[in-house]
Amino acid sequence: MKTQRENISEMKEAKRIEKRHLMNCRIAGFSYWDGAEAFEKLKIGTPLDLVREPDNRFDPYAVAIYYEEYKLGFIPRDMNHELSKYLEMGYGDIYETRITRLAPQEHPEQQVEVVVKIRRVNG
Repeated sequence: MKTQRENISEMKEAKRIEKRHLMNCRIAGFSYWDGAEAFEKLKIGTPLDLVREPDNRFDPYAVAIYYEEYKLGFIPRDMNHELSKYLEMGYGDIYETRITRLAPQEHPEQQVEVVVKIRRVNG
């Protein structure tokens, strides 16, 4: 028979969270980059890539958002500071970024929203 401590330990392991929500945001600069070219290919749930741009002349903490070879824009400036540090230090694999909202009727800067989650790295 299992002890209460063993039962609690098993329950914690069963409920282990594999991803944690970090942020939701719109894609800043969507109308200035490849957003119009890529829009028809995007769907809710589409995975995206985050790329640190340390030499960006407008924002020293710039984090670009890509779909395949299309640069869609950036994580908004007021939300990118901490994220950029982790990307700069090589922790890009811990992030999962996906499209959560597509609104073609909206102004281009409001058409796409994404979610960024943090993935568990070690088992």
